[in-house]
Amino acid sequence: MSEDPNIRQIEINGIKMEVDLRTVKKIETYRVGDRVKVLVKRYSETYETHHGVIVAFDDFKALPTITVCYLSCDYNGDLTFVSVNSASKDVEIVACNDDVLVEKAEVLKRMQAKIDQKKAEIEDIERKMRYFEDRFGAWFKA
Repeated sequence: MSEDPNIRQIEINGIKMEVDLRTVKKIETYRVGDRVKVLVKRYSETYETHHGVIVAFDDFKALPTITVCYLSCDYNGDLTFVSVNSASKDVEIVACNDDVLVEKAEVLKRMQAKIDQKKAEIEDIERKMRYFEDRFGAWFKA
């Protein structure tokens, strides 16, 4: 290994490289609507990768923030929003260049199923309210 302080040896996925810090510069450019991958810490040292889209840049003076909407990988396929900034812990984003294994029709089907479930819950509560009004009305008559 070189004794030059500008040369650093790094290892990525088992591949060792020497990098000249005088010439290395990586700048990521993102725009609203860009596809990204989101790395989110779950439990202890467990991380999950999700596909998402940048939905906003918030130019706060103290803490500029990128807002990302991502699709969770579980059965529900929920849309989740996360804020990414210099103070963010347990979340990272990177540009997504691969093909997404998510099908629009499947996500919409899951969301419609959740809507149907919530509508059924509302109908159940409305039935209980009508029952209460009909059967327990005598308790509240003066």
